[in-house]
Amino acid sequence: MPSVFETSSTAIPITFVTRSSWEAVREALPPAQRQFATANAFAGKPGGYLALPAPDGTIAKVLFGLEDDGAKSRDPFRPGALPGLLPPGTYRFANAPHDARLGALAFALGSYRFVRYRKADRPDVRLVPPDGVDAIEIDRVADAAMFARDLINTPANDMGPEELAAAAQALAAEFDASFSCIVGDDLKAKNFPLVHAVGMASNRAPRLIDINWGDPAHPKVTLVGKGVCFDTGGLDLKPSSGMLIMKKDMGGAANVLALARMVMDAKLKIRLRVLIPAVENAVAGNAFRPLDIFTSRKGLTVEIGNTDAEGRLVLADALALADEEKPDLLIDLGTLTGAARVALGPDLPPFYTNDEALAADVARCAARENDPLWRLPLWPAYDAWLDSKTATITNAPSGGFAGSITCALFLQRFVEQAKSWLHVDIYGWTPSAKPARPEGGECQAARALYTLLSERYA
Repeated sequence: MPSVFETSSTAIPITFVTRSSWEAVREALPPAQRQFATANAFAGKPGGYLALPAPDGTIAKVLFGLEDDGAKSRDPFRPGALPGLLPPGTYRFANAPHDARLGALAFALGSYRFVRYRKADRPDVRLVPPDGVDAIEIDRVADAAMFARDLINTPANDMGPEELAAAAQALAAEFDASFSCIVGDDLKAKNFPLVHAVGMASNRAPRLIDINWGDPAHPKVTLVGKGVCFDTGGLDLKPSSGMLIMKKDMGGAANVLALARMVMDAKLKIRLRVLIPAVENAVAGNAFRPLDIFTSRKGLTVEIGNTDAEGRLVLADALALADEEKPDLLIDLGTLTGAARVALGPDLPPFYTNDEALAADVARCAARENDPLWRLPLWPAYDAWLDSKTATITNAPSGGFAGSITCALFLQRFVEQAKSWLHVDIYGWTPSAKPARPEGGECQAARALYTLLSERYA
């Protein structure tokens, strides 16, 4: 997407105000503008917007309301509402919002529109970058976030395993990375039985996407993303309400690719590998069944407690492959459990790791980037809930308690040799629009993780 940033000496100023600062701002306005603001009942309410006219009828300045400093509900992305409010033109921040960098990023993210199937003009607004803000870096992050949104928002008829692989291949080509893909029955031949089992009922062949980039001498960082391009639930069929937005079930893959785009564009000093098991969990006569047992790549036998717990199955084989290389850092992202959403809602994905230093860094970077994440425990006592009477492990323990934790514990069984491992259970979707976050597919965790990797491997 074209950058929203440009330089201009005639940019229209945007003045940020709060309820407590409004009176002082109002008194400093010329009398005609002061009267205009009073007539329009502008009072600095968060999200409030008013364009003040110049004598010639053009826009002299824009007023936009923010929360007061210290307000519990303060949203650093509040300026992201501006692209949907402003008339076409070029603007600048006359004063700083609560965080000028996040405000500029929010402005860029707020200009996103999904236009593949329906004409919807993107807002023709530009922003002069605030002083001290790196517009190139913000463009890098915003472009990757919009890339993830586009992938998630594309419906499954146009975003199946083959199309997801094509998007990954195009990304690899853009940054001179190597690309390979194992397709269909070759997955069984090359020992990825769980990926094959989940995807075998679809007429769209499952595959394992593999991207490699960077200097082999640099620290090895491997990203694994769940790429379930549509999830019916399999034979444990979802109800229609639960199936409605399952085009987003490849959100882990989309966000891993977004993170990879940021990393490669910034030329971080890492040896990057990206693994994406891309499948469609469909219903057919050859679909995998409840209580089927498969031997995973790692050699653990897995009993299918529920065919709708398929994401952890495809991630398990991919994690086992990644773990074989003993990476310095192994990260997986997936839209995995409703339990995570029940516990923390759609905006706050849980993350899991036993690396205390990593956990502290993730939490700090998430807060800094307004890309919220919340740590939940890999609670050892619940590991026994994964026991099966007929196999090594079950993919879906009975009882329904701690569903996100038991999913993380399941995945942990497939990671032994990586120096550090991080699992994030994202939602990948914004249910109702917020500033800078339109309804639909969302980039979650990628911005926070990019900041983490930038700090460690700049």
